[in-house]
Order: sequence, then C-alpha cells, then structure tokens
Amino acid sequence: MSRAVILSGVRTPIGRYGGALADVRPDDMAAAVIAEAVARAGVPPDAIEDVWFGAANQAGEDNRNVARMAALLAGLPESVAGVTVNRLCASGLSAVVAACHAVAAGDGDLFVAGGVESMSRAPLVMAKPERAFPRGNQTVWDTTLGWRFPNPRLERMFPLESMGETGENVAERWNVSREDQDAFGLRSQRRWAAAAAAGSFDDE
Repeated sequence: MSRAVILSGVRTPIGRYGGALADVRPDDMAAAVIAEAVARAGVPPDAIEDVWFGAANQAGEDNRNVARMAALLAGLPESVAGVTVNRLCASGLSAVVAACHAVAAGDGDLFVAGGVESMSRAPLVMAKPERAFPRGNQTVWDTTLGWRFPNPRLERMFPLESMGETGENVAERWNVSREDQDAFGLRSQRRWAAAAAAGSFDDE
C-alpha cells in the first residue's frame, strides 16, 4: 500500500458573504488554486491522475462537475480527469481523503484535491412546472444555505434543518455549554493570531 504525502497547499483569502470575492466565479477561484498548487509542487501537469474537489452547493456556476471545469480552466491537460464530491460542509476534506485513498490503493501517483464554494454567488432557483403553462405563483428557492426541493417523505422522517440548527442540537445533546463554545472559539482565534504574526500564512 502506497503512502500519501502532501506536496503543496494553497488557499484563497477567506471572504465574507457579499464581500471582496463576491464577483469571482467558484470555478475560476478553484482554477486559480489548482494552477498555483501544481506550480508550487513542481510536478508535470500531465502526470496528474485526477482532480478531486468538494463543492456543497452545485446549484449555479459550480454545477456539472466543477472539479473538471476548474482543472481545464487551470490549464491542466484534457487527459486529467475530475471528480466533484458533495458531503456538504465536509466536502473539501472528503475530497482530500478520497485522493489519499486513491494513492493508497494504487489508483495513481499524483492527485490534486481541495474544495470550493461561493455562497455570495449561489443562485435563486425555481423548479420546472409539472405541466405546461401553469397558473398561480411559483416558489423561488435561495440556494445560499439550507434545503431546497425537499422530498416530502424525507421531511416526514427527519426535520429539515440547516447546519447551524444541527450544531445547536448536537451542543444540547452532548451538554456543550455556550461558555465552552466561546472558550474554544477564543482559543482558535488566539492560535490564528499567533500563527499570522509568525508569518505562517504568508505564502498562502
């Protein structure tokens, strides 16, 4: 079994909803990261077996296999395949794990893995009518966050809640207090500040 190692790591700035990156398409954002990661690794692009990228939304410009589109936009050869992974908030991490498993299984020697998302560019969508020329109002869904077009059967089985609501449920079930959550957040922020001051993120 082969051992997987990471040759390079790149990320875009972390933006905010409607912020400085709001006019950047997710496939362009992913392409920039892929191109830079390959350049920093110093590997020949035609040696790459596959590009694994996570994307949770896939309702707009990140639809139809954004991993493949981003790979082509990054200038990788057409021979390099692309796979898009969706495990919602864990999509990018799952893509990295999948690439690691592929190396371990001997499916290839060189993979690009990561994730991309743009909540700012998530579209408003509307279902096709069940018959032509319907009368009445149509529902438009905001795909930024949460469910859309839920299956009524699933809705009867489980509450259709967002990740934030699910987090609150988990905290309540496992007795994670607000104070503990705030302490964890503060510790994380302090670690980031120390790492930033030490220049740990300068090359990103």
